[in-house]
Formats: sequence, structure tokens, C-alpha cells
Amino acid sequence: MKLRLAGIRRKTEFSPNHVVNDLLIINQTADALKELGAEVAMYDEGVITPETMKENLVFSMAQGPVGSQTLLKIEKRGAFIINSPGSVMNCYRFNMIKMLPEAGIPFPKSVIVSTDSDVNPRQAGFTSSKLWIKRGDVHAVHKEDVTLANTDEEELTLLKEFHQRDIKEAVLQEHLDGDTVKFYAVNETELFHWYHLNGVYHTKFDEKRLHELACASAEALSLSVYGGDAIIGKDGGVTIIDINDWPSFAPIRIQASRHIAQLIHRKAREHVGS
Repeated sequence: MKLRLAGIRRKTEFSPNHVVNDLLIINQTADALKELGAEVAMYDEGVITPETMKENLVFSMAQGPVGSQTLLKIEKRGAFIINSPGSVMNCYRFNMIKMLPEAGIPFPKSVIVSTDSDVNPRQAGFTSSKLWIKRGDVHAVHKEDVTLANTDEEELTLLKEFHQRDIKEAVLQEHLDGDTVKFYAVNETELFHWYHLNGVYHTKFDEKRLHELACASAEALSLSVYGGDAIIGKDGGVTIIDINDWPSFAPIRIQASRHIAQLIHRKAREHVGS
């Protein structure tokens, strides 16, 4: 039986600086699924509704709250969706900063604050004024949505700017010194790729440990297609600082699209056969 799948493109506002790369990865995944014999219809995150989208086998890069809520309704009617809308919302920071530490994942100290309050970092338990200020819901819409504040004044200014943009909650997160590495992975496949986003110290570390923590993070958030960032400390320790639902896989896009398509095709067939 030929599979009929729907692919959901990410709304461009949730792809800051990655609009083309995000579009390419989902289109190449769709092409790979067609090569596997599936029929594929493509939709945009901003226009899908349970009434207009009839397919019950879905692969999705939708990330916004409205698109995720719509897909939850579609999922409730029995649809199969990768990544599931629930797992996407698990990646919203106000959820992720709780779920990863609860799963035993090394993660920076993070506190949720209201953007309309005057927050003293010391009262929140931080010992340094050098903190990351991050919007609490989706990963980023503007480059200012993830900003390093070096002083209390900068922190308060950023929170006020968030509030003016109707962002109700933000995350204060401790800054960790070390090398930043970015990684990409697809569940139940051999694909795991990492590279230095910056290499300040080029500290040696256990790559197997990075892979283990990436997989454990994805399991905690129920993700199938994912990426993220980690800090390699001066002692070689690995700390996860962010997990992303279905990133662009830009450095390995062709390879990744094939692995993603194979996973989707296999899981969709299992769903239909169940």
C-alpha cells in the first residue's frame, strides 16, 4: 500500500536566519520520501486546519504555538506525526529547562521570570551578572531573543524589551565558559554529527558522552528529529544548553534528509499496520 503523507513547512518567522535552509531540508525529505514510493502533499504551518488537512501521516517542522495546537487536534483524531506537536512544545524553553534536569541531563542553572518584573539575579540564585536572557517560548524569532547580558542594567533592559514585544516570560540562564559544539541526530539511525560552533579552547572531550547526552535529551523531550548545542568545559565535561526540534541540518542536509525520510517511512508503515 502506497503511503500518503503530509509535510508541514515551518512558518518563516520561526526560521530567523535559516529560512532557506529550513525549506531545503523539508523539501529534500519530501523528495526522499517520494523516492521510497510515498505520495506527499505539502502545507504551510500558518494555514493548516484539521478540516483542510485530511492526511493522517504527517512529518512536520511546525514550531509556533498556533501550528502546534492545530497539530495536536489532528493527532487526537489518530494521526501519526513526526516530530509530534507535544515534543515540539517540550522544546519551548519554559518546559525544556525543567524536563532536561529532571531527566538527569547536565544543564545550566536556569530560572523563569516575568518580563514585567525587576529581577535581581542574586535573589534568583545566580552568583554572576553575566547571564543569558532568552525568550521563554519558541527558540527565537529575532536575534535579540537569545542575548548575553553582562550587567544587571543590560538584563533589565532586555526584559523590558521582551515585555514591550508581548513576550510574557523569559529565562535567565547562567553563562558557561568553554567551547560551544552543535550537533544533529535522527532517532533509530546511525546519523550523529557534531562540529565546533566556536573553539575557544579546543578542549578534548568524550564524543560518546556527547552522543549519549544528546540521545537522552531527545528521549526526555520525545523528539525523533533533533539537534542542539552543548558546552565543553575546560575539564572536558559536557553540558547540554539547548535542544532544537528538527533543525536545518545545513552541513549534512542531503545525508540527513535520507535518514529522516527512512525513519518517517518506517514509522508510518508501522502506524498503518498497527
